[in-house]
Amino acid sequence: MSLSRPTRCLFAAIPTPLRPLPKRRLHSSPTNNAKHTPKHASLKASDMGLVKNEDPTSIHKPYSQTEKAALSKKYTPAQIAAIEAGEAAISPDDLANQGAIRSDPMSLKYLDDLSTIRPVIDKPIRAPETNYDPDLRFKTEDELAADMVKWVQDLPDDADRVEWMKFVDNTRLTVGKEEAELNPRSALAPEIPKLKIPGMRFNATVDSDSEENDPGIQRLMKQSGFTAQQIRRFRVKNLVMHRVVNQTRMGKVQSQYFLTVAGNGKGLLGIGEGKSVETEDARKQATMAAIRNMRPIPRYEERTIFGDVTGKVGATELVLMTRPPGK
Repeated sequence: MSLSRPTRCLFAAIPTPLRPLPKRRLHSSPTNNAKHTPKHASLKASDMGLVKNEDPTSIHKPYSQTEKAALSKKYTPAQIAAIEAGEAAISPDDLANQGAIRSDPMSLKYLDDLSTIRPVIDKPIRAPETNYDPDLRFKTEDELAADMVKWVQDLPDDADRVEWMKFVDNTRLTVGKEEAELNPRSALAPEIPKLKIPGMRFNATVDSDSEENDPGIQRLMKQSGFTAQQIRRFRVKNLVMHRVVNQTRMGKVQSQYFLTVAGNGKGLLGIGEGKSVETEDARKQATMAAIRNMRPIPRYEERTIFGDVTGKVGATELVLMTRPPGK
């Protein structure tokens, strides 16, 4: 490098860090990287009295001989050994501090009942392989008729309807091992139970008077899974109703706008919009959209929500507050 080069060229050769360009705010709401200050101070579980300072060994005691005898009736020795090894691997201090069960009114019912078997989650109880019979077959008509004749011959004089019910329940329909018919061995997965919430299904049986119903109602029944009688019993309320104008090249086109909410009063809630030139068509569109958009809402004691909820969209802020009984 030449010594005659100006000094300012030496300083200009040092790279300078690029400054980030300022972001242009296109919305009145603050940016995501802005510092958020909570409105309320955080509360610890110990300040609320939910943590009890007790001796972990006094809370989680080892199994007694009576408890082990009760466990041996339900579990195999290998399963009992696995249970004891799993409990020994967990520190009692962690169970006392982190595994405390809440007793306040807003606690959730998250403890499972281990005495019941869920066919979808738990491992299914299958029949033993000895119940399989390769020679199993259905009885012929002559064999069934012979069983019927034998039942009639042995029928007492003072027989009643109960005897017929016993015959239907105890008569075998196959020839072979009795266990193969009563408790067959199968590798198929258990049947998935039906959902209790009809709005979560996508197929529904159409009523016998389908020709007399509206096609829109029939389509709504197939989409939501509700019957026509259930749709009529829903509670529907129009929240917003006003006239809108759409400017087109043919002029101004006036329409009616509806914002409707629908529910069944038992935890299902939906909201829908509708717009049409005719008022009745717009109201029907909003009602069907609200029923189609129904979702289950978790409720505390089947009457209110779990805690307060705050939502904000643009300049609109909505606050939902849980209420005590009677309010």
